[in-house]
Amino acid sequence: MAVSVELTHVTKAFDTTLAVNDVSLKIETGEFFFLLGPSGCGKSTFLRIVAGFYKPDTGELRFDDTVMNNVPPHQRNTGMVFQNYALWPHMSVAENIEYGLTLRKLDKAERNEKITRALEMVQMEGYHDRAVNTLSGGQQQRIALARALVIEPSVLLLDEPISNLDAALRQQMRDEIKQIHDRTNITMFYVTHDQVDALSMADRMAIMQDGVIIQVGTPREVYQFPKNAFVASFVGETNFISGKVEQASNGSATIDTPIGTLRSETVYHELTTGTPVQCSIRPESLIINSAQDSGSQPENRITAKVTAVNYLGRIEEYQLIAADIPLKAVHYNPGTETKKPGDTVQLAISAAAVLPLPD
Repeated sequence: MAVSVELTHVTKAFDTTLAVNDVSLKIETGEFFFLLGPSGCGKSTFLRIVAGFYKPDTGELRFDDTVMNNVPPHQRNTGMVFQNYALWPHMSVAENIEYGLTLRKLDKAERNEKITRALEMVQMEGYHDRAVNTLSGGQQQRIALARALVIEPSVLLLDEPISNLDAALRQQMRDEIKQIHDRTNITMFYVTHDQVDALSMADRMAIMQDGVIIQVGTPREVYQFPKNAFVASFVGETNFISGKVEQASNGSATIDTPIGTLRSETVYHELTTGTPVQCSIRPESLIINSAQDSGSQPENRITAKVTAVNYLGRIEEYQLIAADIPLKAVHYNPGTETKKPGDTVQLAISAAAVLPLPD
């Protein structure tokens, strides 16, 4: 049966390094929750605390209403999927999956039934007797997932499980893991540094930096309303233009910047006149028009020069410069007509797309 996972003021240090620093967080029952952060931020330590491999120095870990601080890993009913698969190469597919069931002393008939069901779940029905070391990386990852699922865990822990796969297979595994979650409603806790994994799969996500949780929310909330410049730059790509607030009221602001005054209608921090800010503008929000275009004027218009163009099929990426500030724009579904390096262009930016963040 799925459980909620709650950490209250949890701290874990190694020598003088605070890997997890006074973290409080609740993962709801049946939720697909992601912890996202750069290498070395403490997210793997966080996961190992939930798994029971590390004991918190301070604070409390609960599964539902049960305190788990002193419960050993094998008594927590958690399944874990590792980045390196951690399969036993001398065993068959079925023997790898069966291992956790054998430890639970289930009879042979029940073990076989659960193995068959787990293989069906990961679409590997015909691989029961195959040697693990004959499988591809993607197939081994499916078996690692089946081994974790077969014990019917209360919490499934995933430690960057698809980071070793190629791009096409990663997308396929994202879809399959999400479908498994939707079918089973297991509480899943997934640790990664890959923003695409988190944005495409999570019910909610937390952003971690230097052992501290910076922001928690749905993927859409975190992407559209980042708490600070670190979150904005880590979750997706963005452009930053520094400036100072000229005026702010009722969720709107005008900001003095090196490329002129920018108007924002997406103010969700407390800003006062003179406050230094970083204006975050996503590349897809920069609309490219030629310098000679006329017509309705957008809230913000910037003159820029194209420095590079990257054609990527369904999108075209533009590297630009405006008042010595490098910018990036994305043009979806590009046609045959394109801008060239050296061209001067006008960038139209909606006021809703300018996010002033505390500097």
